[in-house]
Amino acid sequence: MSRSPLEALADLAHNRWAVPVLAELDRTGGTRFVTLCHGTGAGGESVRRALAGLIERGLVARNPGYGHPLRPEYVLTPAGAAVAPACAALLDELRSLGIGDIGLNKWSMPVLAALAADRRFSELRSALPGVSPRALTLALKGLAEAGVVERTVLASYPPRTVYRLADRARSLTPALERIAEAA
Repeated sequence: MSRSPLEALADLAHNRWAVPVLAELDRTGGTRFVTLCHGTGAGGESVRRALAGLIERGLVARNPGYGHPLRPEYVLTPAGAAVAPACAALLDELRSLGIGDIGLNKWSMPVLAALAADRRFSELRSALPGVSPRALTLALKGLAEAGVVERTVLASYPPRTVYRLADRARSLTPALERIAEAA
């Protein structure tokens, strides 16, 4: 059974530090554990969990064998090398928008990707398998407060609410699509 790109993105974004770890490995071409912790700003246990998930998905591998003490411990696999540049581009875009923290929350990236077209809450919920109503509500609220999602209540009976990407957040769409397709 094939997964949709949004499901693949949600699976990758499940761990908050997976995208920053992939971006750091792309930037360095492979590195040691301590350097990953410093480069991402994450704690050791967080990076350990992210690496375990990325290794399980086949995006990262431990560098085999022994060698020089500066030899990288973790490297990108060919599948990881396809995803990592888009992760680095996404992180750069999130930082330029000033939403690095909120953008890395578990459901933020999948919600932003799903909002490539205007959608109602129920449409978003069906497009994102596995998201609970509460998680979707919190993600939409946080993204709206950050100014990257707009919530519009339409004057109809009954009233309908539509969510869309703010114009300033449209620059995130290409990187999110590349990650979703490559993941």
